[in-house]
Amino acid sequence: LAEHVVADSVLVPGVALVGGGPGDPDLITVRGRRLLAAADVVIADRLGPRDLLAELPPHVEVIDAAKIPYGRFMAQEAINQALIDHARAGKAVVRLKGGDPFVFGRGMEEAEALAAAGIPCTVVPGISSSISVPGAAGIPVTHRGVAHEFTVVSGHVAPDDPRSLVDWSALATLRGTLVLLMAVEKIGAIAAALIAHGRPADTPVAIVQEGTTAAQRRVDATLDTVGEVAKAEGVRPPAVIVIGAVVAVGPDQQP
Repeated sequence: LAEHVVADSVLVPGVALVGGGPGDPDLITVRGRRLLAAADVVIADRLGPRDLLAELPPHVEVIDAAKIPYGRFMAQEAINQALIDHARAGKAVVRLKGGDPFVFGRGMEEAEALAAAGIPCTVVPGISSSISVPGAAGIPVTHRGVAHEFTVVSGHVAPDDPRSLVDWSALATLRGTLVLLMAVEKIGAIAAALIAHGRPADTPVAIVQEGTTAAQRRVDATLDTVGEVAKAEGVRPPAVIVIGAVVAVGPDQQP
């Protein structure tokens, strides 16, 4: 197996699962950038910092994970197999993922597949969009006297879907901040569920689309209006949705 050489001369064998951060190429970690610079093969997600790929030398093979031929494999199985195949071929492989590999990134599935194949795996944490995107839009997920906790939730499954693992009734009783990822499509249903279980309808909500990038925009609403506002404003993924009093905190939000 190939070894990645990082600046401190530590050799990292096998595959590196690198969290690329929320989108701005400057927000990848130093270690992640070093490993990316040493790669022979980069298998990249759509939500990773794709501007970094343009900086790679011509010999580096860049593979879009969304375009890997699946054949008899499911998408994730095909990605796992591609990581294994390239590592076994002696290539220095980086799996470039958006945000952090283990925050709704299926990074552990890839790490488990590599371990089962006997291939060493190095995990490089990344800056999660769950905190960095609100911050880039001027929203603190916690604030003294306002919110003492924040909860990060995947919103890709509707509250009434039998596949949902989220206790929305419990979330509705919390006083802190809710941060929803992958929730643009289901935000109307999610908001309705939270209101039905007791969250006040006038709770402030902010949607931050394409956070930390040049295309970033913020759309504000309340819990009872956010579904319609998101449609009217043409909000599209990727977006982070923040629910709670912290949305109204900050110099730009003062009356």
